[in-house]
Amino acid sequence: MILASILIATFASGVLSVLLAGWLALPLLARMLPHMVSLSTGVMLAAALLDIMPEAFESHVGAGHAEPQALFATLLGGLLFFFLLEKVELYRHNHHHEGDDPHHHHHHGFDAEQAGKGGWSVLVGDATHNFCDGVLIGAAFLADPALGWLTALAVGVHEIPHELSAFIVLLHAGFSKRRALMFNCFTGLASVLGGVLSYVALAPFEAALPYMLMVAASTLIYIAVADLIPQLQKRLDWRDTATQLAWMAGGIGLIATISGVAHGH
Repeated sequence: MILASILIATFASGVLSVLLAGWLALPLLARMLPHMVSLSTGVMLAAALLDIMPEAFESHVGAGHAEPQALFATLLGGLLFFFLLEKVELYRHNHHHEGDDPHHHHHHGFDAEQAGKGGWSVLVGDATHNFCDGVLIGAAFLADPALGWLTALAVGVHEIPHELSAFIVLLHAGFSKRRALMFNCFTGLASVLGGVLSYVALAPFEAALPYMLMVAASTLIYIAVADLIPQLQKRLDWRDTATQLAWMAGGIGLIATISGVAHGH
């Protein structure tokens, strides 16, 4: 039953988010992207701080509880790891486009060639990211099925704007819409692979689950603080700020409500 839930949740967060992102690529619906970033911020912070971390602290390791200092050290290590991972991703995604710099002297077509290579780098990085998401979702399910669904929801909500951005990058790199959507779906399947591997590898090692939950919390916190919130800070008009706060509160309320219902049963 747990494995079936992991398969469904990782498929939904990895592949269905890609299909929804492709649908959102329509110009009219793409206007919702800023609001989805705000919603994702609230969802990810609430899932990490209100559900995943408390579950990690309440989990038993052997005959006793997991040591708070060790769990916080895991959280710190996770934040540093994802910082370094993003540095690598930023390097691999670094490219410019034809005509964006009048002073560069590459031959004609060089930028289009680089953009094409950048498109493949996006796919590799996306597959790696989705695989890690699958591992973390699987770990959450092993700790508590309700927590697994909440984690999958948090990941899936974030993946929609993330996959929309990747879809646009692939189109700019020369991929057709159909080809970009197909390859993005393939990278989304890496989440399912990560979830299955997590189930097989972690199920016999119950003592490792609290630490995996802290790693899961660290990735949600890092994405929210280092990636999403800086995007929201680019608009400082009070109306935009109020709208952002409303969507963030909606995300927090969504997680709090689902968590309350799940734990109530």
